[in-house]
Amino acid sequence: MSTPVRTTSRVSVAVAAVLTAAIGVSAGAQTGSPVAAGRTTPRIVPLESPATALIQAVHAVDPFVIWASGHKGHVLRSRDGGHTWERLETPVGDSLEFRDVHAVNADTAWILSAGEGPKSRIYRTTNGGATWKLQFINSDSAAFYDCLSFGSSRTGVAYGDASQRRTNLLRTDDAGETWRLLTPAAVPEPLPGEGAFAASGLCVVHADANTVFVATGTPGSRLFRSRDAGKTWTAENTPFARGISTGLSGMSFATPQRGIVVAGDMNRLRTDSAQAVVGITTDGGRTWDMRSRPPRPGALAGVTWVPNVGPGVAVAVGFGGAFYTLDEGRTWQTITTDVTTGVSAHGRQVWIGGANGKLWRVEF
Repeated sequence: MSTPVRTTSRVSVAVAAVLTAAIGVSAGAQTGSPVAAGRTTPRIVPLESPATALIQAVHAVDPFVIWASGHKGHVLRSRDGGHTWERLETPVGDSLEFRDVHAVNADTAWILSAGEGPKSRIYRTTNGGATWKLQFINSDSAAFYDCLSFGSSRTGVAYGDASQRRTNLLRTDDAGETWRLLTPAAVPEPLPGEGAFAASGLCVVHADANTVFVATGTPGSRLFRSRDAGKTWTAENTPFARGISTGLSGMSFATPQRGIVVAGDMNRLRTDSAQAVVGITTDGGRTWDMRSRPPRPGALAGVTWVPNVGPGVAVAVGFGGAFYTLDEGRTWQTITTDVTTGVSAHGRQVWIGGANGKLWRVEF
């Protein structure tokens, strides 16, 4: 992959440019305004945050325990639903970008840093961030790891951009004590320069303990699927926007069949207006119903279903703001016009992370 693609496909230099620019003010909908039969708009709560850098990934374990991670070594934890947050120390200070976090409770979590070669790492804590153990460090200078996900407290998967003409998928079944690179026979053959966007930590997600998906970005917007907890994989083509800096960026699966996926052009973080960037599948990614994009320009970074509200409720985040839909993406309402990248839901609540350490809770 050429240098310009390598830079923009990882949302690194481009993100830094966004953060130095003037970013829009939060614009939330008013509580109680009717927008659909029997429903009202959600309550949008800005949260106090100890963070100062982009919060790129969020993971809600339950209604109380929320983890978040991002640039400049930021790792945060809340144990009261986001009312208060702790910034946790990591072994590397502010030298790494933690583009993904996955937790099983208030004590145990994994963080993944993204970057070329040894900048791609996985750490694990079992004592709430008091100490961290380095479980994986990338020895391939051409590889770049993007996202991870766990289907149980022991079995997980991490995806990295293709290198050495092979698809890079790691798997563990011992809580990360060992990470094994899957053989070429077990994974799809990569497209030239194929990789994912480490934009929200949602390029790898589990639908259940055995069903795992990988959303690739450039150049083909392909969806990888495993039905055996990440041991073997197949690839599906999708109708999403694609290109040298465009592709799938984040996804959420309520079941192994029913998912919502977003895409974006990472060379046009604040100005992307492509239309084929939101889609719904009801058959595990084989076919898609494409939906309208949210009302503001900007590359989309991630999305989540909101499980306990209704089957069509989701929140999407991106560089043009955060948005919610009550009808499976047919229409969208704006939550904020700030840059947002991390998003996670539990029950009727959604937690969002964005630029300059900003955090929100959205209550449906």
